[in-house]
Amino acid sequence: MEIRDESIRLGQLLKLADLVDSGADVKALLADGAVTVNGEPETRRGRQLVVGDVVSLGDVHVQVR
Repeated sequence: MEIRDESIRLGQLLKLADLVDSGADVKALLADGAVTVNGEPETRRGRQLVVGDVVSLGDVHVQVR
């Protein structure tokens, strides 16, 4: 997924990539440990992602470009 700025928040990326419908969905997935960033579980919705980061949710992987 291409971004316009230097970084994007994890919650925003999940919504823009159509992996979740709402912020409430993001919170629940993060609490369950279902989301990883660069292979590590992430619990912070506000985590800043930069070019090259890979976000995974199940079998779906999104690389920030």
